[in-house]
Amino acid sequence: MTLKKRITMILVIALCVGGIYGVGRLGIAMRQGEETETVEESLFGRRETLYLWYTDEALTDYLNSVAVSYSEYQEDVRVVPIYTSGREYLETINQASLHSEEVPDLYIVSNDSLEKAYLAGLASEVKMPEGVLPMEELFPKTAVSAVTYHDKQLGYPFYFETSCFLYNETYLKDWAAAQIEAELDAQAAEEAQQQLEEEGEPQEDEGGSAQTVVIDEEAVNARVEQTLPKTIDDILAFADVYDAPEQVEAVFKWDVSDIFYNYFFVGDSIDVGGKNGDQSDSIHIYNENAIKCLRVYQSLNQFFSIDTIEISYDGVLQDFMEGKIVYTVATTDAISKIETAKAEGNFAYDYGVSTVPNVSEDLPSASLSVTQCVVVNGYSGKKEKANDFAVYLTEYATDTLYARTGKLPVYDNGGNTYDDPNKVAFLQEYMNSVPMPKMIETSNFWVELEIAFAKIWDGDDANDDLKALSEKIMSQVVGGEYVEEYIDVPEEVTEEYEDETEEGAEGNAEESTE
Repeated sequence: MTLKKRITMILVIALCVGGIYGVGRLGIAMRQGEETETVEESLFGRRETLYLWYTDEALTDYLNSVAVSYSEYQEDVRVVPIYTSGREYLETINQASLHSEEVPDLYIVSNDSLEKAYLAGLASEVKMPEGVLPMEELFPKTAVSAVTYHDKQLGYPFYFETSCFLYNETYLKDWAAAQIEAELDAQAAEEAQQQLEEEGEPQEDEGGSAQTVVIDEEAVNARVEQTLPKTIDDILAFADVYDAPEQVEAVFKWDVSDIFYNYFFVGDSIDVGGKNGDQSDSIHIYNENAIKCLRVYQSLNQFFSIDTIEISYDGVLQDFMEGKIVYTVATTDAISKIETAKAEGNFAYDYGVSTVPNVSEDLPSASLSVTQCVVVNGYSGKKEKANDFAVYLTEYATDTLYARTGKLPVYDNGGNTYDDPNKVAFLQEYMNSVPMPKMIETSNFWVELEIAFAKIWDGDDANDDLKALSEKIMSQVVGGEYVEEYIDVPEEVTEEYEDETEEGAEGNAEESTE
């Protein structure tokens, strides 16, 4: 029941109660009715109501506050945020659009649902109001691609999710300092030996003792920056020389059971739908680079033994916060969770975020991303006003979005969110990411790819599994049997790499035994 209906009902009840005082009071009651109509007209007659639907409860307080601030800015409009279950979300919006007096004028939805929404008439093309910069000048290309369907912009980018490389900065600084100290000690020893050979006695300071090694903090930070892996091989090289503290159980561990944390291995090699994820004639899953990437992925099981059944993202993140892991792959929620744990005294380290490493020097990586966008309902009778509020929500009211919800905005109006380099790393990764495709024909691709990843991790042939996956998806797209021509890709694993993976496997076996 709307606020207007509730007020009207209360007043009707009041009038009925007044009626028991007799017909003599009828004139007063009628005058009260006239006054009620005047009050209602004053409260609502000059204001049009927009209904904004959303499915994430974490947004409730934030959206309510934005609705209030917008009503102060635009006095002839009020916005009513309505939380609803995410289950059959678009179908619920469709039913409300067809049968309810309170039609959802706009709603928040992930970009991969835009084709379905548009074909159902639930998404209309949006355009920036006069005087506002074009979307291409305000938002990253990734965001514009995410909301574009067949050259139509069907929503405004709001906030995003993607995966980044998370590392224990304390461990890396300790290791860097130890390396620098060892190098300085070696250099001092070499100089002392040279002096001994030239002058017959080692150099001492004024106190008569050997010189003290001073480690510069800037040098340590620079070494950490150099240590951060640029490729998967860099991770293996570090694991091979790293003298881990006793509590460290794994140098690199991530949720290998979830495609969101695995996709960066093939993100640059696989194309599903072209730039905007909406072209059924631009699907290239089975190719040489993708096969090579999956073979690199599979080889890591020999070095970082991870059980696809036992692993979970929450468990991995908890292990990271307990200092059991040096490197992992995490989503944006990791920052707020770590900061909360740190404030409560449950995280005793420094941490950092960087973009995910490339698969190799020749094989780039690219994470998967999901963009939550604000869509104007095609069934709304107030599209222009809904469009104006959508612009306000996504461009002018995002300065407190992260602080109040933990969501990273695509566009940060106040500029405060991205003062933090860890959040900047997520934004950089998002800008280089692959948006979730919109095509209904490929909606099961992610489930099937996740299954293929799990099989390949456990030893299946990467070439065969990728070929089978491509044939299944392409058969759905073309509406009939589809057969890929087999691609013969020779194994290209170096002897050094094999030695490293064998040593890593032995090390993990020893840790498991302990």
